[in-house]
Amino acid sequence: MADILTLIETLENRWMRAWIGGDAKTLKSLTSRNFRLVVGSKPSVLLDYKSWIDAAAERFPCRAYRFGEIYVRNLGSVTIFATQLEIEASIDGHDWSGRMWVTDLWKKGGVRRSWRMVERVMSRPEDDKDVPAAIRSLQLWRRPKR
Repeated sequence: MADILTLIETLENRWMRAWIGGDAKTLKSLTSRNFRLVVGSKPSVLLDYKSWIDAAAERFPCRAYRFGEIYVRNLGSVTIFATQLEIEASIDGHDWSGRMWVTDLWKKGGVRRSWRMVERVMSRPEDDKDVPAAIRSLQLWRRPKR
């Protein structure tokens, strides 16, 4: 258990530092193409892989983060990571900083056997009615074709 905890915690920190640095190459290497970011707002909204990679650097930047107590559960080829997260971030200039709960699902690939994040669920009490619309605006599949 301690080995998987250390491995997943290291991957989580690499993923978060890549987000902060706007490092799309590292984010792509650590994120599954089946990735979904689910935000537990009212109503809940999600970003797919392409929307997340596109938004992470400029439209949805993270400036700082801190994990709280970490929970890791190894289920074989899938591992769950959960923690309290203190984050400084914004969505299209709208401050989205604060405390929240994050649950990540990591899956070990079949060919290269490397771990990739397949799902992130971020939730907090969200009373700001503008947040769901702001997240939806990041969804590439809803944008008109250029």
